[in-house]
Amino acid sequence: MNNKIWLRSETKEKERRTPLTPADAKKLIGAGAIIHIEDDPQRIFPIDEYKEIGCTIEPAHSWKDAPEDFFILGLKEILDTQTVFRHKHIYFAHVFKGQEGSKDILAAYKRDGGSLFDLEYLTDENNRRIAAFGRWAGFAGAAFALDFYYWKLAHKREHYPALRSFDSIDELMKQIHDHKEQASGGIPKVIIVGAKGRCGQGATEVFEKFDIEVTKWDYEETKGGGPFKEIAAHDLFINAALITTKIPPFIDKETLSHEGRKLSIIADVSCDPNSDLNPIPIYNSHTLWNTPFLEVDLNGSLDILSVDNLPSTLPLESSIDFSEQLLPHLIELVQKKGSLPLPFENALKTFNAAL
Repeated sequence: MNNKIWLRSETKEKERRTPLTPADAKKLIGAGAIIHIEDDPQRIFPIDEYKEIGCTIEPAHSWKDAPEDFFILGLKEILDTQTVFRHKHIYFAHVFKGQEGSKDILAAYKRDGGSLFDLEYLTDENNRRIAAFGRWAGFAGAAFALDFYYWKLAHKREHYPALRSFDSIDELMKQIHDHKEQASGGIPKVIIVGAKGRCGQGATEVFEKFDIEVTKWDYEETKGGGPFKEIAAHDLFINAALITTKIPPFIDKETLSHEGRKLSIIADVSCDPNSDLNPIPIYNSHTLWNTPFLEVDLNGSLDILSVDNLPSTLPLESSIDFSEQLLPHLIELVQKKGSLPLPFENALKTFNAAL
């Protein structure tokens, strides 16, 4: 049985989310799981909530010494290639699209004999992901893009505040409302590419709250191949498209240098700037919480949001949602004898093919 799960602490700065909430850990224990939880002061849920429901508490980063029959569950990537990858890992590794450093991580797995069940590649019989933060990535990306739009109107080029974790959606919405009032209104023209997916739907929610009409594009509008001058005719561009194969760019430097360009803010929620699949090849690095917007000078100022853990700005809602999506499949993993559940088989195939 695969009934031993070790929830590791995160190493990424300001990462407060978790793939397993205390409430769902309790249900997993009820299904027969043995669960160890590492202490993580950043995690949105206090360690005592896990202890109270019967989890064994471990020191931070102690998973490296865990018995090999544990599945090591985490959220964000492990970047230290000196780590011994001998366990079965479940997390977002970001190593299958040619990302920077991915070859070294995969080589470390091959060296040490461990295996990776990447959360992005846990898919069902229809090749659809069984758990994703997409809704909250889209929601947060759209929220900060809109907030920055109003901030620029009111404060010009004054430094935009660093991102932070909000205790609730209402707190974030109030911030946007306040900045809108300071800017004396203003209605941006918005386009979302990938509007039909989880991410795009989350982004749409934000603009609906502010009664802002949105141009919604998806596969049908982009299948002919870019670049698209129509995108540059909008003030805000939210890239929520899931790209799995190389395509012509949605926009490029030539498109943005066009005389009639309005575009001033891009929220690249899909966020693969250093990947070969990047559909916005005008920049090549993530932005950080302290400086969330990268200014690019292309026939006028253009600001790009490319933070790769945006849902962590809403850690409570996004963790509860993700954990609820993942839980049935963890229960199946714990209870199934012999072969792995289909989503885990699919993820393992992706990993083995990459090796």
